[in-house]
Amino acid sequence: MSLFMLFIIFMCVKMFRLPADEYDHHYYEKGLNFDKDYAKEKQVEIDKAQPLIIISGQKVNVTFSEPANGTARFVRPSSEALDHSFVINTGTGKSAGIPVAALAKGRWRIVLEWESGQKRYLYEKEVDL
Repeated sequence: MSLFMLFIIFMCVKMFRLPADEYDHHYYEKGLNFDKDYAKEKQVEIDKAQPLIIISGQKVNVTFSEPANGTARFVRPSSEALDHSFVINTGTGKSAGIPVAALAKGRWRIVLEWESGQKRYLYEKEVDL
């Protein structure tokens, strides 16, 4: 009987020391915004507005089909704390340079969200820096 009680106490202590369940606190917000993001991704395909991404040393050059204003998010799959966001403004040109010297080496997902010609676009691509 005492062995059984020790087992139960051990299991209770072990359960309370486990970390809390991690879940996405923004799950419902993301679900509501999914349709908007999907429409932006489809708009890239419809207009054939896929940007050209070229990595050259300490800089990432992004070339759009038209002048663009928006943001570029660099998302690190292994750690949310390393994510960075940059403002993109090509002015009258079609190209923007993003300095990435401060970013850690490895795999990143670039999320480009921009507006061009009264249309909104969203494009994602995985790259290695």
